[in-house]
Amino acid sequence: MGIKKLLTQTNNITRSSYVWNTINACVSAMVSPVLTIVLTRVNGLDDAGVYSIAFAVANLLLFLGQYGFRRFQSSDVTERYSFPEYYGIRIITCAAMMIAALVYCVYGSVVKGYTAEKFAVIMLVCVVKLVQAFSDVIHGRMQQLGRLDVATKSSCFRYVCEILSFCICVVLTKSLLTASIVCALTSIFVFFITSYNVGRDYCDYRPSFEKGAMKRLMIEGFPLFLSLFLNMYISNAPKYAIDSYLDEKTQALYGLVFMPAYFISLVAHFIFNPILKSYAEVWTEGRVKRFRFLVFRQCGVITGLTVLAMIVAATIAIPILSWIYSVDISGYKRELYVVVIGGGMLAFSVFFNTIITIIRLHKTLLYSYGATALAALLLSKYFVVNYGIMGAVTMYAVLMTGLALVLAVITFIKIQKEMPGATDVA
Repeated sequence: MGIKKLLTQTNNITRSSYVWNTINACVSAMVSPVLTIVLTRVNGLDDAGVYSIAFAVANLLLFLGQYGFRRFQSSDVTERYSFPEYYGIRIITCAAMMIAALVYCVYGSVVKGYTAEKFAVIMLVCVVKLVQAFSDVIHGRMQQLGRLDVATKSSCFRYVCEILSFCICVVLTKSLLTASIVCALTSIFVFFITSYNVGRDYCDYRPSFEKGAMKRLMIEGFPLFLSLFLNMYISNAPKYAIDSYLDEKTQALYGLVFMPAYFISLVAHFIFNPILKSYAEVWTEGRVKRFRFLVFRQCGVITGLTVLAMIVAATIAIPILSWIYSVDISGYKRELYVVVIGGGMLAFSVFFNTIITIIRLHKTLLYSYGATALAALLLSKYFVVNYGIMGAVTMYAVLMTGLALVLAVITFIKIQKEMPGATDVA
């Protein structure tokens, strides 16, 4: 009763939803960096490398578990599909997620020579992400009913408990496997006392597996799932290549050098999500010239931020990262420059992805991300085997640049086609 009251009590639902959504996003973004920092400082680069690939695999499979349904479900205000149907499909996708995790780990053991500990750690991190995927359907129902604040409080509390349990266990036991076990158990326990417990007031926990509804949901969710899945694969393609052809230390070093790009992606999402509605209104009203101006202006902002990030990389980034991780990365300044360029291109691709969503050219995203993912698959071995970390960051920058250019071309071709019918003046 106490936890329910803590999670549901508020004087202003709208304000609470906004504040807790922001807090939850920040805490969620800090999970990987904080755990990597503690693991690197306490256990060294090898364990940090194992955790890095485990987190990358689990994050990729998370999109299979969620199947891109969160926005679809939370915006289903007419309840075209019932919660039991969303609940049923989520049980299916989460089961598929864990089967895929097991298949990947068996493949890793047979082909890549994974140790039993690495196998277990990857599976345990996938369990943590399984909890996130499963709780997401309950949180989607809460948001659908106007209680995003309850969903984000529950999620935030779970993230904090996962971070604390993992970090404390690493410090006390110096065992990555033990910390992963404790973190997974903590995640499951906290899920049941928060999301699942409070969700009883919003959700009917009797799943429906009606074949017609399941088929329609799978078909409708597939484009969303595939584009998100491919986007995550492209971002992590260098990590998968390093895991296949190099060692854990290199994996950890790549993760440290890559951190600026990770934060650039976070900033990009924070910048672009709030503009979605205002840009959509301008486009819907047929004010194409104004829309084009806004797109060019935002491109200028991204360029400026990338230049600023490059200045930071050239001056204080190396000392700060070396101090945070207690690892000397002063020999990787060139790699850091390339990562920042790749991060800037990622920001452009996220922006044009948002614009393409507004102008309703969703199918082109599948083609664009599909082609980029294929390029990643074909190029990763060559870049990583021949050039190591520099090859990995170069491949990342090349992929992001190519994707950003393709999405930009699609965007401006569509804008140009709409210019004759524009209702505004230049």
